[in-house]
Amino acid sequence: MTIASGDSVTFEYTGRLDDGTVFDTSRESVAEDAGLADAMPDREYTPLTVEVGAQQVIEGMDDGLVGLEEGTSTTLEIPPEEAYGEWSEENVQEFQTDELTDTIGQRPEEGGYLEAQNGQQGEIVHVDDENTRVDFNHELAGEALAFDVEIVDVN
Repeated sequence: MTIASGDSVTFEYTGRLDDGTVFDTSRESVAEDAGLADAMPDREYTPLTVEVGAQQVIEGMDDGLVGLEEGTSTTLEIPPEEAYGEWSEENVQEFQTDELTDTIGQRPEEGGYLEAQNGQQGEIVHVDDENTRVDFNHELAGEALAFDVEIVDVN
């Protein structure tokens, strides 16, 4: 059965950056080899099931699954604009350090993370006595991604 929009698809995957670094996988053995399993010891490594076209995965993955068949193994090459977007200076916000300290209850530290009111995560990239800069770009913004996928089931 060829995958079409609206189908429920179960697949194994391994996501890699251009340099070959594994950043995510559904396979426990791959996670262990890449050192990911230590970072998230409670994670269960199982195939992912999504409804194609329902925006449950990044655009490039959604589009890349269409036309594949059960049992197919392939690599989907996904440019930044179909993944997590390009990195943008507009997603870096500046706050007054004193006001941010009052809001979060402690002085911000570079390398720390904040959660905005809209739920978006941001990394604190600069702190001085006056200002704090927080980068709300996704950690994979600007990255071309490659996903090795194996289609396990199509409904």
